[in-house]
Amino acid sequence: MTTSHMNGHVTEDSDNETKNVELASPEEPQKHREMAVDCPGDLGSRMMPVRRSAQLERIRQQQEDMRRRREEEGKKQELDLTASMRLKKLAQIPPKTGIDNPMFDTEEGVILESPHYAVKILEVEELLASLKHIQHTLVDPQSQEDLSLILQLVQNTDFQNAFKIHNAVTVHMNKASPPYPLISNAQELAQEVQCVLKPSHQKDGQELSALLNAPHIQALLLAHDKVAEQEMQPEPVTNEKVYENFGLYGGETVKIVRIEKARDIPLGATVRNEMDSVIISRIVKGGAAEKSGLLHEGDEVLEINGIEIRGKDVNEVFDLLADMHGTLTFVLIPSQQSKPPPAKETVMHVKAHFDYDPSDDPYVPCRELGLSFQKGDILHVISQEDPNWWQAYRDGDEDNQPLAGLIPGKSFQQQREAMKQTIEEDKEPEKSGKLWCAKKNKKKRKKVLYNANKNDDYDNEEILTYEEMSLYHQPANRKRPIVLIGPQNCGQNELRQRLMNNEVDRFAAAVPHTTRSRRENEVAGRDYHFISRQAFETDIAAGKFIEHGEFEKNLYGTSIDSVRQVINSGKICLLNLHTQSLKTLRNSDLKPYIIFIAPPSQERLRALLAKEGKNPKPEELREIIEKTREMEQNNGHYFDTAIVNSDLDKAYQELLRLINKLDTEPQWVPSTWLR
Repeated sequence: MTTSHMNGHVTEDSDNETKNVELASPEEPQKHREMAVDCPGDLGSRMMPVRRSAQLERIRQQQEDMRRRREEEGKKQELDLTASMRLKKLAQIPPKTGIDNPMFDTEEGVILESPHYAVKILEVEELLASLKHIQHTLVDPQSQEDLSLILQLVQNTDFQNAFKIHNAVTVHMNKASPPYPLISNAQELAQEVQCVLKPSHQKDGQELSALLNAPHIQALLLAHDKVAEQEMQPEPVTNEKVYENFGLYGGETVKIVRIEKARDIPLGATVRNEMDSVIISRIVKGGAAEKSGLLHEGDEVLEINGIEIRGKDVNEVFDLLADMHGTLTFVLIPSQQSKPPPAKETVMHVKAHFDYDPSDDPYVPCRELGLSFQKGDILHVISQEDPNWWQAYRDGDEDNQPLAGLIPGKSFQQQREAMKQTIEEDKEPEKSGKLWCAKKNKKKRKKVLYNANKNDDYDNEEILTYEEMSLYHQPANRKRPIVLIGPQNCGQNELRQRLMNNEVDRFAAAVPHTTRSRRENEVAGRDYHFISRQAFETDIAAGKFIEHGEFEKNLYGTSIDSVRQVINSGKICLLNLHTQSLKTLRNSDLKPYIIFIAPPSQERLRALLAKEGKNPKPEELREIIEKTREMEQNNGHYFDTAIVNSDLDKAYQELLRLINKLDTEPQWVPSTWLR
């Protein structure tokens, strides 16, 4: 089937008349590709009126007839004392006084296992006697011939062995094991009996009292009461019950499913139209349908609670189901598609590198089930069965949102972003180098002292979607380096210096490398690592520098080994880097924690700089704001968190809180770091 979609709506194709519509919220029923067959949040104070179809009536009539036949068969199995000669003789014996326990009557033809079941056992001898009796009654040649064959069969050893197996299985299948207890306070009753017998001088009474007081009887009664208490506990009443039956519907084999669901748990299924059929399109994780396991993708819905569904538009189905809750009875034609048994899916945790709003997505199959998220959110993907539309929860929403949401699959998102980029390049061919994931800054980039290695530049061809993440708790002896990133005049240098001044034993800076000559009062290894230009260039080629640059014909740089030396000393390494260096740092084994220091509003930024004696021009302020936006768009997927520096003291306290949290709480890091 083919469909075309504009703004979330569906246009039907004339050659197959297939349409998909969404059903999730009774407040805004819109036509989408799929409709969520869901009970709304206000699951209704009323049930839909039941209109039984003739076909369903026939099914129910057939079920009623089967139940009636079972009752009649049960009555036939009641104890009949004339069924055997031995029981007939036994019936003539006067009844014994007291209570007999039939469990120990092994010579009887009837075995009673519980008050509700009577199992009639017919011996081979009785069967032979009955056949011989009939042989004298039926004297015509045909009957005599038939009876002769039956007698030969009954006298056959194999038949008799099979008959004994049948009797044994019959007894076992009707055995109430264990018998249901009548009381759970046998020990208490025994004590009452002892109190009653205490003043008695009769021999039998004294013997019974001594018997009940014996330690092994006391232990037996105690064990009985413990087991009886457990057995007699009422079964917990659950909000969800499922039933499954099979029957006929207009000559077709159908499955009858009943699901009783709580008001606060959505059904979690979507449907679509195929000609006049209503087909289940998707089973959503966390809903009653998924938990029951009785509804499957591809099943055709014929009736719901006695209401005919075939021939209805999915919008009509939505209207019928909007207020339904409680018991939902589905008559389904099972899907003919043979699907392999679902593999046990593991939860994948990903960090989103783009913003997503399902209300703006014309391709989402079920808009109301779409899950909105922002760049940097952690998503728990619980199903990738549909490679185009994953099912996921936002981190922290698992308890509040029982139903999983739909998010674009990684490949699908990359494909449509590539298509979007192609369209944009066709419109603006002169901007062929435009970033796919970010807005390109039209202004010329300002020259900086440190430039990252060209091989480590941001990959313009990379389409950012999701990054797989894992929880990581830093060891006490191996602290993660803290990287402060931000535009000039946003306070990252001041924050870094304040940390090192206030806690000298906790924080330290990495010693940089340089090719210039050592000056007076400078100490090698403390102020700089002084190396030759040739050695510096060799280390650059080996990828040993996080960032490097040239100033006044001398090379300067921060190496990975310098950062590692600080970490090995037990201190926290503080770094102020340029955004071009982040990719190299993240690809190392240092596990950096990157904090973006963002400026406040333009007016607030002007006031803060004025306190420092600076008087920036309006265009300089706009450039800082624009640079902030560019850094966040182009490199925001590297940031672990952000601080808006509207007040330096408050920003310092927030920075210290985030650093302290690394010691007490696990953090999400790329899974590749832990492999």
